[in-house]
Amino acid sequence: MTQVGSAAAAALPATAVAAIQQRCWRRVAWTTLAIFGWLLLLDQLLPPPIPDLASDGATVVLARDGSPLRAFANRQGVWRYPVTRAQVSPLYVAAVLGYEDRWFRWHLGINPLAIARAGAQWMGHGKLRSGASTLTMQVARLIEPIPHSGLGKLWQMLRALQLEFRLSKNQIIELYLNLAPFGGGIEGVQAASYAYLGKPALALSHAEAALLAVLPQAPSRLRPDRHPERARSARDKVLARLAQFGDWPPSVIAEARDENVVARSLRAPVSAALLAERLRTLDPTARSITTTLDAGLQRATEDRLAAWIERFPEKTSAAALIIDNASLAARAYVGSARFGDMARAGHVDMIRARRSPGSTLKPFLYALALDSGLIHSESLLIDAPQDFGGYRPANFGDSFNGPVAAAEALRLSLNVPAVDLLERITPSRFMARLRHAGVTLSLPKAAKPNLTVILGGAAARLDQLVGGYAALARGGVSGAVRFRRDDPVADRRLMSAGAAYIVRRMLEAHGRPDDPEVGFDLRRRTRIAWKTGTSYGFRDAWAIGVTPRYSVGVWIGRPDGTPSPGQYGAATALPLLIALADSLPRAGATATDPVPESVSTASICWPLGEAFDAAHPELCSRRREAMLLDGRIPPTLPSRSGSASETLLQHWLRDKVSGLRVLPDCANASPEAASTAMWPLLTSPWLSRREREAMTLPALSKACQGHESAQVIARLHIDGLLADAILRPAPGAKNLPTVRLRALGARGQVNWLLDGRLLTSAAANQSIDHRFDRTGRQTITAVDDSGAFDQLSVRVQLP
Repeated sequence: MTQVGSAAAAALPATAVAAIQQRCWRRVAWTTLAIFGWLLLLDQLLPPPIPDLASDGATVVLARDGSPLRAFANRQGVWRYPVTRAQVSPLYVAAVLGYEDRWFRWHLGINPLAIARAGAQWMGHGKLRSGASTLTMQVARLIEPIPHSGLGKLWQMLRALQLEFRLSKNQIIELYLNLAPFGGGIEGVQAASYAYLGKPALALSHAEAALLAVLPQAPSRLRPDRHPERARSARDKVLARLAQFGDWPPSVIAEARDENVVARSLRAPVSAALLAERLRTLDPTARSITTTLDAGLQRATEDRLAAWIERFPEKTSAAALIIDNASLAARAYVGSARFGDMARAGHVDMIRARRSPGSTLKPFLYALALDSGLIHSESLLIDAPQDFGGYRPANFGDSFNGPVAAAEALRLSLNVPAVDLLERITPSRFMARLRHAGVTLSLPKAAKPNLTVILGGAAARLDQLVGGYAALARGGVSGAVRFRRDDPVADRRLMSAGAAYIVRRMLEAHGRPDDPEVGFDLRRRTRIAWKTGTSYGFRDAWAIGVTPRYSVGVWIGRPDGTPSPGQYGAATALPLLIALADSLPRAGATATDPVPESVSTASICWPLGEAFDAAHPELCSRRREAMLLDGRIPPTLPSRSGSASETLLQHWLRDKVSGLRVLPDCANASPEAASTAMWPLLTSPWLSRREREAMTLPALSKACQGHESAQVIARLHIDGLLADAILRPAPGAKNLPTVRLRALGARGQVNWLLDGRLLTSAAANQSIDHRFDRTGRQTITAVDDSGAFDQLSVRVQLP
């Protein structure tokens, strides 16, 4: 029968055979298409749950060298930091593929040879000696839970085929790089590298790559922080496999074997915690934020503040910011001395909190006064009680210094000279200049720019102040502090290069509080220009300093705004500032500091403030060496009262024979021109006897008798009121105001008159108290025994 059938088949025509073969191929094709279509339909109906790594990752904030500062888990509490293959060391990828799936690049998700080998091992030995799971199959189990059973294995294979169909090999590898488990809630090689090794996955060594390649096999059992010997043994197996196939040279393998397994404790890094929160809030979708911070300097600054704050009572905190002057990049950011310490409000970032800056704005004011041509470094300013439209500022300690140089007034942080300068510049202009440069001052609600701004009557932020102070070392250019590596440099002109140089030199002349007076050479120590500030009621203590390379800002106080009696800038914040400045890297700290072309020096004379004239030494009571801007020598500022009696250079006629004062029409006189430099009247109490006598003009010659009416050169000033002031009773007071008046520059007795009627007489050095008894415009006059006088008018009103 067989032979007959074979013969019959052989006897079929060739066309019939071809038809049969065509039908068979058609059936195969349709079957294949049906299977393929079924698989496509199944793939669409049951797609693999490929995760969106970017939206479900954790966030890590890094120092500029890539080391982790603070890590934030994702919504599920998992530490996973998404990376691309390019962000992972090729050594790690090579170790994973060499150990887990050597045929990954060629199979379609399932390796038939590996399955056959595993089956043979199970049949022959009753157990598996090598797994059959490909890397793609492992990824399939990572993206969804699959039971460890026969059906589970089939489902895992199907998912692997789906992944290979949908994704590229590189995408599959990236899924593994991001989802592989490493124990302790850590997923992905980037999180594992940060957690165990303190470095990014791109910086792994051969030994570290091999260690992390094997950990996902048994994350809990092989955790290197708990079981370093187990982890080392497993790592060495990876190295042996890579050596067997020649993936790495023998010398590299040997060196990697000799490296100990040293892993950090699995604790989330919490450095620069408040800056990390600040940056994460600005960009909540970012998974990796690289800051400009120096990891070592950041930790050292945190440790120093944590130790420093121990000397202060509870509720007291501290903040410090260190920036690089050249780039405006922050190198250390400590917003709270003890992050997480509720007793010290450790969750409050005092670097960006708005607080009263005390006197820390004064260097900006003096720079603006230099640029405005009002002063040079040694201009004579007056530190004496003055009334500025009802505002009477006092100094810290309530003492006054009389005539002071601008540089000394800034270094001593004297309040009256600062308020005087601000009144001439105007608060609105001053605040506008600061705002343009990035230092925004906040006034109380409904308040307008006023003179209290310069003494802390507005609120400022530490980061903006430090960015402004950096202008002193950047040729007058300030800018916003940069916290992220990709933040642009936003430069703003705050002052001229010459003004910046002069103000910095003025502040550097402070020295340091602990400098010995003799016996030590301090020239090699880093220069620092510093200024302190204390807010009203001892609520805020500030110290900000500028070195050639860095600017440093320190704040100490209570975040809740309550007073800290006895704590002020020079005693509390300045020592910490000096300690931080001395701990900074010294490279470049002693660089040369060229003098700008706009800065020169000259000998100037007080009281006129003008250049020393060798032809008239009698006009120079005190000689000083001043730094000038653009060659300008501004004279001593005129009196705010505008009184003609305060002319500082008095011209008069002197008899050539007797030396007495004469008038042009005096009989038998031989007059010659003479001049006398007069000190501002408000400085009188602080002048020496010799200086007061030098201002006294000679007596009038007898040859000028009959001209007595013209003999007086008025030199007297009423202190205690301003001309055209408006006076009102205090709220709730029943009586009209009372004022205390004195006559500066008077000699002998002083007669006080009100609207031409004598009120009282008093010695020249005595004050009088006058209570107004009526409203309206009234004129007060003071005349001394020599005939010198001053006069002003005020208006008294009811509330």
